[in-house]
Amino acid sequence: MHIEIEREKGENAVESGYVLAGYRVATRADRHDWQDVGLAGPGLVSMSDCMVDLVPVDPDGWDDWFAGPQEAVIAHEHAGRPGLHVLGVGFAAADVPGVLADIADGGWDTSAGSLPERLARGERFPSPGGRRLGFELVGFDSGGWHTWTCIGGLVAAVRQATGVQPGPWGLIQDEQDARRAAQWLTDSGLGDPKVFRWAAALLTDAARSD
Repeated sequence: MHIEIEREKGENAVESGYVLAGYRVATRADRHDWQDVGLAGPGLVSMSDCMVDLVPVDPDGWDDWFAGPQEAVIAHEHAGRPGLHVLGVGFAAADVPGVLADIADGGWDTSAGSLPERLARGERFPSPGGRRLGFELVGFDSGGWHTWTCIGGLVAAVRQATGVQPGPWGLIQDEQDARRAAQWLTDSGLGDPKVFRWAAALLTDAARSD
């Protein structure tokens, strides 16, 4: 019994230290020839529009971050497109100041309901019912998000230097591995000039895909 309790604490520990960024209605992606051969083939999951197509929040298409799962699920249903899923995104509380600094440098609006306002508010993530998928190494640049799988050679470089590599859906499954890989990428400067600071985003599946 004691062992089971300790195991449960370990599995849930990741949830207490993460805050909500928002929800994205996204496609999945297939690995392209220019991407690392170590990536799984079809069905790659990503929060980055470098990799996937996103359903916007408004008709103008300027915002593709939904504030909550219900709004995202409704958009998913109204989109009427196969292959979409609702992706929840959170960042470790310790990483939020750096992420917010990068966002501020990009001139992102910090009004109520915006992604930076949600991060600053520190709402706990993930919400009940979200199925944890894994961690993606991402960085902010000029209004968009890059992923380590969209910049050539980064997946292989991380694997060679740290032993960390993506698993199912192209995501890192272990939190500490993901955070260690993000720190190594930041220190290496290999994302320059697109990304200088990398963070491990926790991704969850909030609604069943078509």
